[in-house]
Amino acid sequence: MSIPSILFDLEHASDPEATFTAPSFFGDLNLEQIVDAITAQRDEYNLKPFFYTALHSEDAIQYRQAVFQDLERAPTLDAIREFAEKMRVVRRYLALVQKLYYKYNQEGWFLEAAALYRDAVAGLAEALAHADLRAHGFIQLRDYLTDYCRRNDFQKLADDIDARRAELGAIRYAIIVRDNSVKVRKYQDEIDYSTDVEATFARFQQGAVKDYRLKLTMGSGMNHVEAAILDMVAKLYPEAFAALDAFCAEHHNFLDPVIARFDREIQFYIGYLELIATVKAMGLPFCYPEIASADKEIFAYASFDLALAIKAVAEEKAVVGNDFYLKGSERIFVVSGPNQGGKTTFARMFGQLHHLARLGCPTPGTRARLFLCDAIFTHFEQEEDISNLRGKLQDDLVRIHAILAEATPSSIIIMNEIFTSTTLQDAVFLSKQILAQIIRLDALAVCVTFIEELATLDPKTVSMVGGVMPGNPAQRTYKIERRPADGLSYALSIAEKYRLTYAALKERIPL
Repeated sequence: MSIPSILFDLEHASDPEATFTAPSFFGDLNLEQIVDAITAQRDEYNLKPFFYTALHSEDAIQYRQAVFQDLERAPTLDAIREFAEKMRVVRRYLALVQKLYYKYNQEGWFLEAAALYRDAVAGLAEALAHADLRAHGFIQLRDYLTDYCRRNDFQKLADDIDARRAELGAIRYAIIVRDNSVKVRKYQDEIDYSTDVEATFARFQQGAVKDYRLKLTMGSGMNHVEAAILDMVAKLYPEAFAALDAFCAEHHNFLDPVIARFDREIQFYIGYLELIATVKAMGLPFCYPEIASADKEIFAYASFDLALAIKAVAEEKAVVGNDFYLKGSERIFVVSGPNQGGKTTFARMFGQLHHLARLGCPTPGTRARLFLCDAIFTHFEQEEDISNLRGKLQDDLVRIHAILAEATPSSIIIMNEIFTSTTLQDAVFLSKQILAQIIRLDALAVCVTFIEELATLDPKTVSMVGGVMPGNPAQRTYKIERRPADGLSYALSIAEKYRLTYAALKERIPL
């Protein structure tokens, strides 16, 4: 029987097969930077496979979107965070138990771990019982926790914890140290002289005084003397310590698998929400995209590259949002314009949006409708690999051939300035051949290129152009506009390549 999950809608589909290595497109789209930022300080949860593994149904995506929306309500998120922090301490205590040497030292920390687990679970159950929950995942969890807290085994765990702590807390003993010997005996109501001593010396206290008392450090472990004393105490109170032994044996596996799974999986949501909270603080919007699987009419408004936005937060820089849409038979964005104008950023943004949407995450922008693709393929420029004995052009052709062989009509293909190592004539010919295959495939694609005539190759292609400031073509707006190519981008790139721009000539020719 499948274990209920806050990440996967088990009523409609089983867990997708986990991906434990980053997909090949992660590097090109800078998604690895986003995932690293989300999972920082969360190594113990091993979250990266969740961000590598895309969902394949609208129901599964909407299941996660609803969980995100419930977590955006502060009371629910606060309760989850409190639970998660307690569970983190529980795991730390249990790990400590494995490292300690002395039996009763181990059992004492085990009892504390069980008590904190009991409090964490009961506290979460109470909080969710009064929360405004709409996500099926949370409603399912709330019902499970309500039943779990009523179960005999949990009730017995809770009662045994209280009983053992009460018994151990009531133990009183005296330590007698004489010469090199240490003796332990039961406490016999000896007079406590501390009150009399304090009263005697109180008359000498005038105003604020310095505290000369030595503060002893409280360690989690024991030395051999402390362990020996505890063993003697156990002999003085055999019933209490026998009950502690029995408790540890009976409840050795007190962690419930559903709760343990939730404790890990909920960090997927919390980590992402905490990351985008810093981006939202800059005034940048996020939305829950509509998922299109029956058609390929898509759009996004005021979207942006999330990896770039994360850097912008640290550097306190502005981020420019962009819009796009495809309607009817349109399938391919052909993006042209001057260098450093945001073309590659637009391509990355397009890929990021679709992967994040497939994870069920909120995506950058005010509103979006995105396609539920089966795979994302990217072809970005790479350094030559001398080990494969291929030249730059041959390597480009081999890579793009592999993509076209694997892609389906439901795939997304993102190409960024391919065939830059060959002549313009050859680049035009090869690019047209590749786009023709993508057109026949009817796949969605983004093609960043200097070859502007590709934008008018077919009714399925749409021209997007990097904007410049009116009257100052050297100043970029970083807005990618849906309009016909202006015919200047490739000329400008040639001029920059051969240092024939006005700025370059001014540097070379003395006035």
